[in-house]
This record gives sequence, C-alpha cells and structure tokens, in this order.
Amino acid sequence: MKKILVVVALFSFSKGFARQPQPGLLSAAEKNAIVYMWEEEKLARDVYDSLYVKWGGNPFGNIRQSERVHMDRMLQLITRYDLSDRVDVHKAQPGLFKNDHLQRYYKELVASGTVSLAGALKAGATIEELDIRDLEERMAQTERKDILETYRFLKQASENHLRAFVRKLKMQGVDYKPVILSGAGFAQIIGSVNVRGM
Repeated sequence: MKKILVVVALFSFSKGFARQPQPGLLSAAEKNAIVYMWEEEKLARDVYDSLYVKWGGNPFGNIRQSERVHMDRMLQLITRYDLSDRVDVHKAQPGLFKNDHLQRYYKELVASGTVSLAGALKAGATIEELDIRDLEERMAQTERKDILETYRFLKQASENHLRAFVRKLKMQGVDYKPVILSGAGFAQIIGSVNVRGM
C-alpha cells in the first residue's frame, strides 16, 4: 500500500513539474517574440531619450525611465530562457537596431518628433500603439505564465503612456486619431483609468 502511495505521489509531482516553464523548450515563435519585444522596448527608450533632449519635460522624462524598466523585464526573460546570444545587450547603441522594421520606425519617429512638440507627442503615441498591438499578437503565441505576466505588465504600461500622450496633445489643441490600433480598441484604452506602478 505504501509503495502505491509513493508511486502515485511521484507521478503527481512529475506531472506538476512538467507543467512548469522549462528553459530551452520555447517554440521558435516564443523565442523570436521575446527578442523582438526587448528591441521594441529599446525603440521606445531611444526615441524618448532623443525627444527629451529636444523638448525636455514630461511625458518624455518619466516615460523614458519606464522604458528602461521594461527593457530589464524583457532581459529577465532573455536570461531565463538562455536567449542572450540573440541580444547584444552591452553594445546596444542608441538608435541602432538589428530589426530593419524597428530601425525604420526609429528614423521616421525621431525625424517627425523633432519638427514640433505636437509631432513629438504624436510620435510617442504611435510608439505606444505599436507596442500594444505587438504585445497583443505575441500574447496569443504563448501559454507560459511568466511570459504572459511580463507582456501584460508592458501592455498596461503602454496603455498608461498612450493616455498620457493623448492628454498632452489635447492640451496642445490636437485631437489624436489612432494610426495602428482600431478605433474601438483605441477608444476603450483612452476611456480607461491608469494602472499604478507602471
């Protein structure tokens, strides 16, 4: 009877253990998503750093600090799943990206953001829209709790940031229209309250 109980306990433990996230067992889509989202958070940081130098103040000052935290959160996943060979963290120079799509975004957004303060705020709102959409797509590609928790954290922060940029634009007399998100999705985000601690 004791042998049966021990076997059952070991079987139950092994089933529970198998459900835990295991390094090296990510799909190609999950690996690519983690690396991409780290670089997309770098895009936000680099653009906001540039616009802060040009215009100063908030929301660029506060949000650029948030983006550093978000890069660190993604770096935790990169380290946990042994993906550091795909990310050159120590040579990640501002304004340089491995992904051509993000490189183009950087050049275009910095260029439009240096023309006027309204243009800079629109560039910020565009980045946050991009971030929200890309996070939603990548959340659908995984069931891993730790990855989903990180993505949700980043998405809530991006929603906060989007609301901040839209509010600031309204103060400039500009009624911002979404360029990436659907009208309904955008309206739902703008109509929601901020989540603290982002």
